Amino acid sequence: MSSKYDAEPSRLDEAARAGWLYYVAGNTQDEIAKKLGVSRQSAQRLVSLAISAKLIKVRLDHPIAQCMELSLRLKDKFGLQSCEVVPSDPTSSSVTLGIAQAGAAEMERHLKSEQPIIMSVGTGRTLRACVDQLQQMDCQKHRIISLVGNIASDGSASAYDVIVRLADTIKSPHFPLPLPVIAASVEEREILQSQKFIRHILDLAKQSDVTFVGIGHLEDNAPLLEDHFITSEERSDLIKAGAVGEIVGWAYDAQGNLLEGHTNDRVASVPIFPNHDKPVIGIASGIGKISAISGALQGKLVNSLITNEATAEQLLNN
Repeated sequence: MSSKYDAEPSRLDEAARAGWLYYVAGNTQDEIAKKLGVSRQSAQRLVSLAISAKLIKVRLDHPIAQCMELSLRLKDKFGLQSCEVVPSDPTSSSVTLGIAQAGAAEMERHLKSEQPIIMSVGTGRTLRACVDQLQQMDCQKHRIISLVGNIASDGSASAYDVIVRLADTIKSPHFPLPLPVIAASVEEREILQSQKFIRHILDLAKQSDVTFVGIGHLEDNAPLLEDHFITSEERSDLIKAGAVGEIVGWAYDAQGNLLEGHTNDRVASVPIFPNHDKPVIGIASGIGKISAISGALQGKLVNSLITNEATAEQLLNN
């Protein structure tokens, strides 16, 4: 796959100008060729380079009727503050296509606030995909808080931590949570969370104006398992106890009730509570996540949702 580092800077400058003229200013390729002083074929190649080098990010703003209807039905069924349903591509294997762009747009909407805000974020593949879609911004007046650590039991870190990449993109002060997702014991978790700077981060998270989280499933390829945050035995134990999903490490059942005991006794993430008055936006899709998403919605662990058509239809029929 081509990247923005595969071409010389001067060539990328020309591609960026061509991309802007075509996608933003609405120029034809003939008009671009004239304005840049190149042939029509060269203009066409420059526009193509702007896409292949990922200099251009396209968002669809048309309110597709089917998606809007699904969104309204989900809001009514689960009492959501907001819900956005994006089109599904039945031929694509991507689980973040569409929702990553929608998640990025929702993040940007909050980050454009004139007043300073505190934004809390989880971690994982979906949120990482959203952050990769963000435009560069200057948000020095805001604060970004991580809800969850990024350290496995063996000391390794997940490749899907988002807070540093997010803060680098929007130039915002950020507060990572330097803890394991799940501590080795209850006593270890209490010791770790008793540190003064950790308590400060936990307190900031409670003041969040908006929160973005992924919703994890507990199937064979559960993110908690693949990232070595839990063992196969712990996953089996959670499933036997009725767990269907997790948010920042906290496992819950089909009704959205947090499990008592099990790994939840050792989760070092910021606690999650139902019925928040501030936006808690879950971003998730995929048929394998239906039970997890449904549980999170039924238990009011999230009060807003960004998903796709196929997932929305399954949630309504579930």
